[in-house]
Amino acid sequence: MDFEFGVFAIASLIILSIVLIRISTKVGVPSLILFLTIGMLAGSDGILGIEFSDADFTRKFGSIALAYILFSGGLETNWSKIRPILWRGLALGNLGVFLTCVILGLFSVYVLGFDPVIGFLLGAVVSSTDAAAVFNVLRTRNTGMKKGLTSLLELESGSNDPLAVLLTVSILDFVGTSAPNIPKLITNLLLQFVVGTASGLVLGYIIYRGINRIKLDYEGLYPVLLSASVVFIYSFTSIISGNPFIAVYIAGLIIGNQSFVHKRSNLRFMDGIAWLMQISMFLALGLLVFPSRIPPVIGIGIAFSIFLIFVARPLATFISLLGSGMDWKEKTLISWVGLRGAAPIILATFPYAKGLPESEMIFHIVFFIVLTSLLLQGTTVPWMVKTLGLEAPLEQRASYPFEFENKEQSDTQLLEFIVPYGSASVGKFVYELGFPENSLITMIYRGDTHIVPTGKTKLEDGDVILVLTQVNAEGAIREILSRMRASDK
Repeated sequence: MDFEFGVFAIASLIILSIVLIRISTKVGVPSLILFLTIGMLAGSDGILGIEFSDADFTRKFGSIALAYILFSGGLETNWSKIRPILWRGLALGNLGVFLTCVILGLFSVYVLGFDPVIGFLLGAVVSSTDAAAVFNVLRTRNTGMKKGLTSLLELESGSNDPLAVLLTVSILDFVGTSAPNIPKLITNLLLQFVVGTASGLVLGYIIYRGINRIKLDYEGLYPVLLSASVVFIYSFTSIISGNPFIAVYIAGLIIGNQSFVHKRSNLRFMDGIAWLMQISMFLALGLLVFPSRIPPVIGIGIAFSIFLIFVARPLATFISLLGSGMDWKEKTLISWVGLRGAAPIILATFPYAKGLPESEMIFHIVFFIVLTSLLLQGTTVPWMVKTLGLEAPLEQRASYPFEFENKEQSDTQLLEFIVPYGSASVGKFVYELGFPENSLITMIYRGDTHIVPTGKTKLEDGDVILVLTQVNAEGAIREILSRMRASDK
């Protein structure tokens, strides 16, 4: 393929994917199915016949793309929302992944007849979830979830990929050995987890402080600096034997929950980069698939998918959430929303690097499992939410026509708050809220409307309010807004 034609083809496929997203959101189909399908149709077995079979390049590019997606997810994660469900999310994202891997590994070995290493490798590859597609469906159908389930699923999906990567890489180390060295595996997992966490915490803080202190003359350099920082964190953590995916997610979480220069424009830029990475990654993965090689693995794929959806995921979810205080309906919904997506397909390219004879079979089995999960679970999430009685209005994502630059040395900051559904503040005039002195509601985002409030403006359920206030007043404002009406307690 000529270089010019290759660039033209890539750009055309990305543009086509973006244009067709509108259709996927209207019909409630996860957009990544669309990206994968376009890639498959353009590939060697498809209409365009673009020859692409470089699994090693796809693995490397997919890993970097996943790092950007995780970093962006960390930036967008509000610590105040995940703090109440932190331990539940970590349990799902770690114990849940480990249990899923073990349960699927045992099924692969004793029911499907795979070699132990290959069987547990399959379990590790598909052990993590991808909630990005789920929230795309929820938002297009205007469906939210009660009791903080949305935040819990966001935390799980953002934190469970690193352990799946650790398990996959560790199991691959035992290829060709007679029996896995369990103590070595556990030590390796702990080492990568600890180093990755420490790296993310330290580098995230350094980058946050650096962005505020560097005082660049050109605003456009700040997103460039932040983008380069993602690759730096990823590569540095890999060099010191830590898990880079844990590091980039934690670094994003640290940076995103601090005030830094041009924060809103940087978040928008990183969100765009994450979308570009997601589209490019799935197109590449689709190109790598040979549809003609899927039929031989359909039988195994169906058996594996059914066991994963109806046995392994529910068991892992219910065990991980023991003692959490959640009822069976909430656990059932969390189990059903365990979609497979980006990470499993990327991890399915890892065996190619090891030269496994079963690499191609593993890749196509995993690809089929991901498609099955997205088609069966992804399209029925809104129905399941309503059936279990856990439906709630979806929180809005605010969009403002201006940006306030929070200076590190300033004691004033512009903060965003969401008025909870059932809050005692709903129906009150602005002057009745009792906010701390020197706190001013500068704008209210309601539906698609921006409202400049006065003292006689009433708050409504789900309003997103922008408050200019003192640094030490945030907690008091959150406490006022979180008070619930007596009838909703």
